[in-house]
Amino acid sequence: MPATPDPDPVPLDRVPLVPEPLVPVPRPPAADRFVYAIPMRTRFRGLTVREGVLVRGPAGWGEFSPFWDYDDEESSSWWRAAVEAASDGFPAPVRDRIPVNVTVPAVDAETAHRIVLGSGGCRTAKVKVAEPGQDVGAEIARLEAVRDALGPGGAIRVDANAAWDVPTAVQRLRVLDRAAGGLEYAEQPVASVADLAAVRRTVSVPIAADESIRRAADPLAVARAEAADVVVLKVQPLGGVRACLHLAERVGLPVVVSSALETSVGLAAGIALAAALPELPYACGLATAQLLTADVVDVSLLPQDGAITVARPAPGLGTLDAVRAPDDVAERWLDRLARVEALVR
Repeated sequence: MPATPDPDPVPLDRVPLVPEPLVPVPRPPAADRFVYAIPMRTRFRGLTVREGVLVRGPAGWGEFSPFWDYDDEESSSWWRAAVEAASDGFPAPVRDRIPVNVTVPAVDAETAHRIVLGSGGCRTAKVKVAEPGQDVGAEIARLEAVRDALGPGGAIRVDANAAWDVPTAVQRLRVLDRAAGGLEYAEQPVASVADLAAVRRTVSVPIAADESIRRAADPLAVARAEAADVVVLKVQPLGGVRACLHLAERVGLPVVVSSALETSVGLAAGIALAAALPELPYACGLATAQLLTADVVDVSLLPQDGAITVARPAPGLGTLDAVRAPDDVAERWLDRLARVEALVR
């Protein structure tokens, strides 16, 4: 069903840009926590299995699934997002369908072509590049295959996850722009805001900021430095849907909502953010349930005709049993969550 209106909206000027770590956060009961472990279809971000914790509260289910390179303090924002979903629910939507991109991991050209064709009608593809151990030839072949699958009218963006330095980014983006038949934008080609600005001044490919927003002490620095044309917002790392709406208003740049490789419970928060934004000029990176071999809900949030219908599916007992994490994995996650909760009480 579509998200229900927020019964008591928080004025944007009262939502903190970066949530303070010492503000108390309600704690859903321990009995309403479930640790999942789901194999990936393809290695992605170095992961072959995606793990996390689902929490249930009066407003529904939320997800806590920070990657392990996030320390406990950084992970507190992910917990705030889970609590918002479980305790407060989401703001009212202004649209009922969200256009999405297909995500193409650092796979061979044949696999890339097959992923795009099987994407549920997506007309935009985000292609991973700068994979350790791969050369530019593999990237060119992957992009050419994606272009062939999309046809001339599709949009292609690349994501380097901050792997390049400025000279490499400038050189590589010119090559990849030609291989793709034109890039919609390049996501986080370099690590720092200053380097993003330098690349943006040098190349014709538009630049999107991801890590420079979600892992930054000052996410507004991107806008002040004119370092990006687009910002990528992810609900969990930024502390929830309402925090993202406030940040989007402050940044003043076009927004792409993307996932943090969640299950459909976590993806529902991203869908809610995309549905609530005043404008949505780009396809969003929220079709990533395609990268998992299973899900925690009976009907996953997957695209049809290149878009996902705004909905909030709930886990079922059968689906949860099928993805229950082994005891040692569950213990590790619940210990982590306990440490994070202690920081935000």
